[in-house]
Amino acid sequence: MLLHICAIDDWRLAQERGEHRPSSLDDVGFIHLSAPDQVHLPANRLYAGRTDLMLLHVDPDRLTARVRWEPGVPTDPASMLFPHLYGPLPIAAVSSVTPYLPGPDGSFAPLDLSGT
Repeated sequence: MLLHICAIDDWRLAQERGEHRPSSLDDVGFIHLSAPDQVHLPANRLYAGRTDLMLLHVDPDRLTARVRWEPGVPTDPASMLFPHLYGPLPIAAVSSVTPYLPGPDGSFAPLDLSGT
């Protein structure tokens, strides 16, 4: 499973269109995705304090565009690679959607993977 952080309004628009095309697709040529154990890193860097976010749970077998694992930013742990989707994210590849809320201090904690 891969994850994508998405604002509620952007998810609604994606559902209407049948695919998600965030601005990063035009700006850098890909959609930022994360593995479950790393999603809190970009969340804190880009979205600290936001309460309008959803996590799109993406089935990589349902993607129609290429995914490449590439370096994040220099502040990420050494040698950590992030999945980047080089094309739109089809709604059919999203297996579930869950709210993604920060803690009381506005930061996102690592996901609890003990139940998975």
